[in-house]
Amino acid sequence: MKPTLLLAAALVAIPVTAIAQQDAPAAAPTTPADYHRLREARMGQGGGALGALKRVADSGGDIAAEAARIQILVQLGNDLPTLFPAGSGEGTEASPRVWSDPAGFQQAVGRFQTATRALATASTAGDRAAFLTAWTEVRASCGGCHDNFRE
Repeated sequence: MKPTLLLAAALVAIPVTAIAQQDAPAAAPTTPADYHRLREARMGQGGGALGALKRVADSGGDIAAEAARIQILVQLGNDLPTLFPAGSGEGTEASPRVWSDPAGFQQAVGRFQTATRALATASTAGDRAAFLTAWTEVRASCGGCHDNFRE
């Protein structure tokens, strides 16, 4: 093979390989420490999205263009029940109440899910007042869950 053709093939293969690796799913969590890291990462993303949404709304920005950030919160709400499997609280900040009061935990998750859906609806409609009301409810549902289910 000619050196030029080999170089060209390598230059194509490197980015393709990098893209494939970037899209590869992370290994599924299996230990309490794995779940703890995953929960911290996901909640960190959610907190970042929530803060950015408030800055956009307060600055008069286009709330209808915030679907990606809102989707982070909606997806977090959908995933929350799966982020706390039995036995995953060891050595974490999760309160034992997550597992001893599953109905209460699910109710707290439900409040968050309802609030994030309202946020998405208000954003799509471009309704700033409803958006800020929903944002406040999302924030309150985060705090309420942390107050009751985090040590």
